[in-house]
Amino acid sequence: MQSCLPCSAMFLAHRVRSCMILFLLLGFVGCVFVLAVGLGPHGWQWPLSHGSEMQNKIFLNLRLPRVIMGMLVGAGLAMGGLLTQAVLRNPLASPFTLGISSGAAFGASLVILAGGSFGLWHMAGCAFVFAALTAMVILGVATLRDSRPETLILAGVAVMFLFSAATSFVQFLGTEQQVSAIVFWSFGNLGRAGWAEITVAACMILLPAPFALRLAWDFNALACGEESAAALGVSVRSLRTIGIVAASAMTAGAICFTGVIGFVGLVAPHVVRFCLGSDHRLLLPGAALFGAGLVTLADALARLLLHPQVLPVGIVTAFLGVPFFFWLLLRKGRGKDGIF
Repeated sequence: MQSCLPCSAMFLAHRVRSCMILFLLLGFVGCVFVLAVGLGPHGWQWPLSHGSEMQNKIFLNLRLPRVIMGMLVGAGLAMGGLLTQAVLRNPLASPFTLGISSGAAFGASLVILAGGSFGLWHMAGCAFVFAALTAMVILGVATLRDSRPETLILAGVAVMFLFSAATSFVQFLGTEQQVSAIVFWSFGNLGRAGWAEITVAACMILLPAPFALRLAWDFNALACGEESAAALGVSVRSLRTIGIVAASAMTAGAICFTGVIGFVGLVAPHVVRFCLGSDHRLLLPGAALFGAGLVTLADALARLLLHPQVLPVGIVTAFLGVPFFFWLLLRKGRGKDGIF
């Protein structure tokens, strides 16, 4: 009985530390939200305090939807990246590196090309279908015998090139206005977010989250190996299918109205895992908070760097994510892949 006391104290200390980190992440998101909504063309000013009626309308219809969409996109990409890493047991997996984002982008481009009566839900649904198809192909490669982590990444690169070529073909068939819309959208931009788009994206990103959180124990068991998970009563095949479908829905909801925003799904889970450990009950909300703050902060930087010009947020996240990706590759190459 006495020997269990130090373990209980350590467990309690770990819980307190994890709660404090989640609280700090919540504070980080709150600070970034205040910064982003107050950042206007004339510097920072708290909205709705001394603004004219026109300024208030601009805030409510342009700036506030942009900030909220940034938070949704960041949370969706981060949770999608965490789920793909958990399902495939691969630290290099993310919707961007596996080509899932490119598949969703192709689906959304098809709807832009079709135009006419196709609405927001059609774009979101088409993006989800192609994201799920891509994810299933990658999942099939992962279940092949002797499949290595590097094989998944190479398969993802191949899928990414395939859908990039398909998207270029769609642009070749489109009119000048459609090509302009697809090219602008492909940069990854929050500037066209509205309340209707936020409603659709929120449904696709937030609805799968409780199901993923409910399966957190199963993801923890899968991290110890398929045989260990099966011995604990986890249906590995069902878990992988549910996880990859949830990740596809979150990814499609995140990018179908904003374009491809890369590397958030790779960076956010690793940063949060470094702070909180490997318990997915904590990782899922932690990754959602950090991803939301990261994309919103990157968009605030995008508005500041070349002011009055506004950079697409996808360019800023790529500049931040590529060095991290190289660091992760080099770290794994040296045999320090103690991520799972």
